[in-house]
Amino acid sequence: MSTKILVVDDELIMRESLGDWLDRDGHEVETAVSGEEALKKVKTSHFDILLVDLKMEGMSGLEVLKEVKEKDPDTAVVMITAYGSISTAIEAMKDGAYDYLLKPFDPNELGIVIDKIIAQQAQALENLFLKEQFKDRTRFESMIGQSKPMQNIFDLIQDLAPMDSTVLITGETGTGKGLAAKAIHTNSPRCGGPFVVVNCGSIPEHLMESELFGHQKGAFTDAKETKKGRLELAHGGTLLLDEIGEIGMRMQIDLLRVLEDRVFYRVGGTQPIEADFRIIAATNRNLEEAIREGKFREDLYYRLNVIYFKMPPLRERKEDIPLIAEHFLNRFSQEMNKPVDLINRAAMDEMMLYEWPGNVRELENAIERAVVVGKSRSIQTEDLPIFRPEYISSTSLNSLKEVEKGHIIKVLDENQWNIARSAKILGIDRSTLYSKIDRYQIQKPK
Repeated sequence: MSTKILVVDDELIMRESLGDWLDRDGHEVETAVSGEEALKKVKTSHFDILLVDLKMEGMSGLEVLKEVKEKDPDTAVVMITAYGSISTAIEAMKDGAYDYLLKPFDPNELGIVIDKIIAQQAQALENLFLKEQFKDRTRFESMIGQSKPMQNIFDLIQDLAPMDSTVLITGETGTGKGLAAKAIHTNSPRCGGPFVVVNCGSIPEHLMESELFGHQKGAFTDAKETKKGRLELAHGGTLLLDEIGEIGMRMQIDLLRVLEDRVFYRVGGTQPIEADFRIIAATNRNLEEAIREGKFREDLYYRLNVIYFKMPPLRERKEDIPLIAEHFLNRFSQEMNKPVDLINRAAMDEMMLYEWPGNVRELENAIERAVVVGKSRSIQTEDLPIFRPEYISSTSLNSLKEVEKGHIIKVLDENQWNIARSAKILGIDRSTLYSKIDRYQIQKPK
């Protein structure tokens, strides 16, 4: 199918020249002598691309741009300008123009821009198709990806969801382990039951027993009434033990007993309670290494590791970044009621270069910040966190742990060691950040 292009210019020679060039390249071309005529054509027909002169009699090119973007945000608008109007053309890009061309320009320069737009629009259509396909096929509304690693994850989740086997999910912080667990539950026969999450890293060890098993009234000083624990609340559904690698050794014994007997007691209780739920465990730690260090029970590990898979880090599926970024951009622009509908090429290039040690969660936070601080309809490079090329290249040969440690130190220093703010930027909760500070032996500067 040919690309439909509208040329808008009040100069006859320019209109005819552009029309001839584009027609020879096989595009479907229409012309308009003014902004007003262009808008009449846009109202009655869809155009893939508009080439608009910036300065015309009557309605200006900027006015045409704003009107077109209001009606059809997917239409790519390229501004045509003389050298003296470059600053205005740059403003137009902030209002949603795809690019600008300086008069005079040759057909090759125009052809390169047109080809890039066509490729980008084709990719956007494919992304839309894939999102609908994922939604219809697997109900993974929040899990996004067209890369081979993610296709494998989708297929695996679909295969194991109908089973009732225990699942162990590993992967770095922010890769979507919790989303994968929820997707398993949503597509399982237990989908009508509760999905209960226990964050093992954020609950103090002395409270973990009561949180998991519940307690009877009077079982301890603050037990003023009987309370159901997470295991009991998960009856008939799925229990996610998030960050299972952080659980203490004593609680590991109690948990192992529940997995073996499917029976537990509330703290201070004498009546056995049967446990009917599926268990999914998730961790960003190497449990086999923890076993060797005496920090995790081997028998519990094998009880959890019935079905195992690892979520891929974002740096290993970078082709998914544009699709994920678009998803978050649409979400946050709607939530904040801000008309931000695209990410410019320079910003996307920078996002593709960055290694994303915080993975999808860090990308989500970056897009949210960009929507908050952005001043135009498109996200610019300056709206994103500063991903310096020298920082990326200096860490590219280091181990993953060194990269993560360096990134954490950088974020902490830039935020004057404000833990809450730093954790939000890193895409993790405060307890996880404290755990990483301790693990990497990061010292606060005096």
